[in-house]
Amino acid sequence: MIWTIIGILILLWIIGLITKVAGGLIHLLLIAALVVLIFRMLRNPK
Repeated sequence: MIWTIIGILILLWIIGLITKVAGGLIHLLLIAALVVLIFRMLRNPK
């Protein structure tokens, strides 16, 4: 589930870079996704 969300956010980020539409919001969402990913990796190392 988290990988799907991260994939979608990265795709939206790339589209935002190309079209310059809602770039700031997409960057904030990408940063939030990275924080969640790091938090999950630190809490549940395999």
